Amino acid sequence: QVQLVESGGGLVQPGGSLRLSCTASRFFFRIVSMGWYRQAPGKERELVADITSGGITRYRDSVKGRFTISRDNAKNTVFLQMNSLEPEDTAVYYCHVNSYYWGKGTLVTVSS
Repeated sequence: QVQLVESGGGLVQPGGSLRLSCTASRFFFRIVSMGWYRQAPGKERELVADITSGGITRYRDSVKGRFTISRDNAKNTVFLQMNSLEPEDTAVYYCHVNSYYWGKGTLVTVSS
């Protein structure tokens, strides 16, 4: 059974940092891409960052220079290091694998 387990969300003050992680179950035959999307209240889900098995990354413009995506292929895990967080980063963050599978989401709240 396909399963994505996310962790690392929480409440942080503006300017703070959080690190999200997502581990895919061992039943994945081959993982090509892993990434993170987010959805804020009343808004559409949007790509934050993704990374291929070869390490090619892409980011949405608003997080470039603040967020870093990385992955551990041996552990089927993707990370999102988020620094200099802003209130506008508040959203539910979803792990996305092979452009098809979704995690349940983890809430990130940036507030003073």
